[in-house]
Amino acid sequence: MPRELFKRYMPDPEAIKHNKSLRFLGSLIHDSNLWQLNRHSIARAVAIGLFWAMIPMPMQMLAAALVAIPLRANLPLSIGLVWLTNPVTMPPIFFANYKLGSWMLGTPTVNMPDKITLQWIMEVTTTHWQPLYFGSLVAAIILSAAGYFATLLYWRWWVARSWKRRKQKRM
Repeated sequence: MPRELFKRYMPDPEAIKHNKSLRFLGSLIHDSNLWQLNRHSIARAVAIGLFWAMIPMPMQMLAAALVAIPLRANLPLSIGLVWLTNPVTMPPIFFANYKLGSWMLGTPTVNMPDKITLQWIMEVTTTHWQPLYFGSLVAAIILSAAGYFATLLYWRWWVARSWKRRKQKRM
């Protein structure tokens, strides 16, 4: 089952539950539903993690955790998928989100200067943030929905394949 695949790469729940930086969550983090590996909790976790990965903001992992808890999604996977946008992948992903937002809003895109200065960064962030966040929101919604349904379909395919193999072994 896909459960073994996810379990192989998941951190130990007990280590996460006793992490000092997560104490502010109190007893919420001890809910067993946050650690289950079933198709619904995994699919929700994929959707949450991919959504917050596309949003350019600080503390994406905290946002993913705060959404995963009430939705009963797998907490480690929700938090881990946020790292899809890491320091290496962040520039091209957010640039693509910016281009998508500019295209959808019909605004002209900004070109990179020969020399990046603090003044240029301040100008771009104060005048061109709308296309970035709009494109990021659209990409987040599309990617999280695709991830959710792809996870459900993959899980269903894996279970059907396992049943078929078991049936063939019995014959």
